[in-house]
Amino acid sequence: MSIKISRIVLLISVFLISTNLKAKAEEGEKKFNAGEMIIEHVIDQHEWHISTHLTVPLPIIIIDNGKPVFFMSSRFHHGAEAYMGYKLGTEEPYKGKIYKVKADGTPDTSASLIDLSITKNVFALFFGILVICIIMFSVTRSYTKRQGMAPKGLQSLIEPLIVFVKDDIVKPAIGKHYRKYLPLLLTIFFFILINNLLGLIPFFPGGANLTGNLAVTGVLAIFTFLTITFSGNKSYWTHIFNAPGVPWWLKIPLPLMLIVEIVGVFTKPFVLMVRLFANITAGHIIALGFISLIFIFGSMSAVAGYSVSVVSVVFYVFMGLLELLVAFIQAYVFTLLSSIYIGMAIEEHHHKEVES
Repeated sequence: MSIKISRIVLLISVFLISTNLKAKAEEGEKKFNAGEMIIEHVIDQHEWHISTHLTVPLPIIIIDNGKPVFFMSSRFHHGAEAYMGYKLGTEEPYKGKIYKVKADGTPDTSASLIDLSITKNVFALFFGILVICIIMFSVTRSYTKRQGMAPKGLQSLIEPLIVFVKDDIVKPAIGKHYRKYLPLLLTIFFFILINNLLGLIPFFPGGANLTGNLAVTGVLAIFTFLTITFSGNKSYWTHIFNAPGVPWWLKIPLPLMLIVEIVGVFTKPFVLMVRLFANITAGHIIALGFISLIFIFGSMSAVAGYSVSVVSVVFYVFMGLLELLVAFIQAYVFTLLSSIYIGMAIEEHHHKEVES
């Protein structure tokens, strides 16, 4: 059943993306730009493109010198017009940003704006949180009503995942104190997994590249970093500032080991941030690249376009199925590495004295 649903979603995805790209390619006499189209789909925006002729506007919230301003992004007409003295940039250095304009249309550099708008990724974040809450509250009610009974419905899907994270990831990596960190790591796992899956749905409110956004993956990495920093015991910090068993000439006069260890403290969350961002974004780019080939070759000749379309759709479907697997793997890897780093921070080291 799940395989059939996946195929239906992928076919809908191919249809919607192909329709959108075809319309873009036919707009005016401008040549189809695959790179520009792909970047537009993976970056954050102030509106949600469903198709070329259908866009969902999102709220614009600006604090202008302490004064709140509210309106919908449709007032900008895709960046073509200004509204109430504000404009959505379509070219550098203001591309994708809201800025204030003077009466003559030039940027007002003296204005102090704070942009709190609900962008595509922010909306996807709230929607993802809502989905997670609905799932978890539903499972919680099932446990309350069906105590001592076999799992049923959504509970039978979520319970094995919870047990998997607890018994195969968190407990082996952290040890006997794992229960203290289990709620955080379960939250991280399901947040990444569910938002990865929502990002694969081609129609509104899915399709946002939320976990392929550095700001989102960075915040997740910061949570891990703060947990490690505040949970680190005396042994952990001793190994960083005065690693036992290391020759003195690596500590004095130039503290090489101290430099290496401190760099390692910051590279751990950095790697978590970049790995999740890169893998999810790369999947979207590759899938869109296959669809773009249809219109690149189609601009040369109709025969070439139709010939390549068969291969492109096959590879797109393959990438979609692969991304379903990657959605789970990336949630697993992020949670596993976070668990390992936390386990290293709270592990007690007992060093035996070396006899001379």
